[in-house]
Amino acid sequence: MAQPADAARTVIMTVDDDPGVSRAVARDLRRRYGASYRIVRAESGESALEALRELKLRGDLVAAILADYRMPRMNGIEFLERAMDVHPGARRVLLTAYADTGAAIDAINVVDLDHYLLKPWDPPEEKLYPVVDDLLEAWKRSDHRPVPSTKVVGHRWSARSSDVREFLARNQVPYRWYSCDEPEGRRLLAAADEDGMRLPLVVTPDGTPLVQPEPADLAAHVGLATTPASDFYDLVVIGGGPAGLGAAVYGASEGLRTVLVERSATGGQAGQSSRIENYLGFPDGVSGAQLTERARRQATRFGAEILTAREVTGLDVGGAARVVRFSDGSQVAAHSVILATGVSYRRLAAPGCDELGGCGVYYGSSLTEAPACQGQDVYIVGGANSAGQAAMYLSRFAKQVTLLVRGPDLSASMSYYLIEQIGRVPNIAVRCGTVVEEAHGDGHLERLTLRETDSGQTDVVDAQWLFVFIGAAPLTDWLDGTVLRDGRGFILAGPDLTADGRPPDGWELDRPPYHLETNVPGVFVAGDARAESAKRVASAVGEGAMAVMLVHRYLEQS
Repeated sequence: MAQPADAARTVIMTVDDDPGVSRAVARDLRRRYGASYRIVRAESGESALEALRELKLRGDLVAAILADYRMPRMNGIEFLERAMDVHPGARRVLLTAYADTGAAIDAINVVDLDHYLLKPWDPPEEKLYPVVDDLLEAWKRSDHRPVPSTKVVGHRWSARSSDVREFLARNQVPYRWYSCDEPEGRRLLAAADEDGMRLPLVVTPDGTPLVQPEPADLAAHVGLATTPASDFYDLVVIGGGPAGLGAAVYGASEGLRTVLVERSATGGQAGQSSRIENYLGFPDGVSGAQLTERARRQATRFGAEILTAREVTGLDVGGAARVVRFSDGSQVAAHSVILATGVSYRRLAAPGCDELGGCGVYYGSSLTEAPACQGQDVYIVGGANSAGQAAMYLSRFAKQVTLLVRGPDLSASMSYYLIEQIGRVPNIAVRCGTVVEEAHGDGHLERLTLRETDSGQTDVVDAQWLFVFIGAAPLTDWLDGTVLRDGRGFILAGPDLTADGRPPDGWELDRPPYHLETNVPGVFVAGDARAESAKRVASAVGEGAMAVMLVHRYLEQS
């Protein structure tokens, strides 16, 4: 592609308060792009903004800005947000460390971040240049105009507004949030001929207004794939958590025509985790969103299709084909299927919780709500790793985080490293032997009644935020009558089907089911939905890869 007009006046800017890092970034950029672009470096957000304004006055173009996240006085996100006002068309990259788990998510939602780059970037030929190459090509194609973004107008205590924000954030769709009470929110409502009684309002990048959109309609309007490109595949993967993404990566990379179907957003429960610290290869931890996005890009690079906001309602066997039915009546067929449907958080049975769902009571970490907890008291129900990870993340925003644990201590279900970390955070308290008796509030959560399990004594506390992590139930009801499950709904596979030495009823092959194979030949299970699975990210990814190996074995013998 041709260089932009007057390329010598087009700038790539790098901003880092560490002089050594700043010089290193500029050096690597000049080595690759110095012949076609001016490389401008700054060592603070303030000096970088001044340089951007001078470039604007001179009529110079800025193609890309690389900003470090950890800068004093003005961090990278704050700088990029102000830089957008001066050069809205510039591509934006945030330089982060592994420890900055929330930075990339915040930047995606606040400044329409194009990419985040983990330090160190050595070797630049593998980790820096491919990213910048793609961004410069995208900048040229955009005709240097601002990148349009999705706008969401809602209310802080609107459950549907919260759901839409979570859906967009988890699917890595950049959006801007506007309260219906602020001037820009009211302006957008008036432009859509809405009075604010029906929220949220979503305005898509092409200007289409969507009022209280359903996930499938929203996905289609913001550029997420929702329709399969073919009627028949080698492999259909149902569920986009770690097991499903692992299966999609290995299936597509080994030549199988693969489609992954996800009802909400890829990543599953792991994708909602603010920080995963015990996953192999990430000694400083990694956020679920970062891990999910890498896996999703990896799967699509190998050619896997990923469909979002498609609910699967049935599985039929038709000769050698396995037919997957969707809620809208359509279907797709394949030689084989991997069930990686995962689990969903169990609901809190205490009175008032259902009515206040999404209005102060949240299931899972709901990272999009975390900044709104600034300076407030937060309560978390649960004693396993997911609750502990949420407590660590929310403690960065909240005045006080209180873990409510039914059991006598955390050791029964939480990893030792996490217990140790929680013990060192001054604004995290742990109340053991305590449950939520009732949630109170008019339109949003205002108070909680807590009960001590031993004494039965209750007390009422002020609370606007309650995050619930009380175990999970498998998403397998739609398989009833087709695939065998245990009494709790988890899918039986392999040796569990032949515990008495005999194959399951209806099994017609002259071999027993493979290790992850269900009672339906060619239909496999991986991850948390499998009976007696380990319920860990690493094991789920491993099972996804193993299931693909067994799919190959099945196809070779069919």
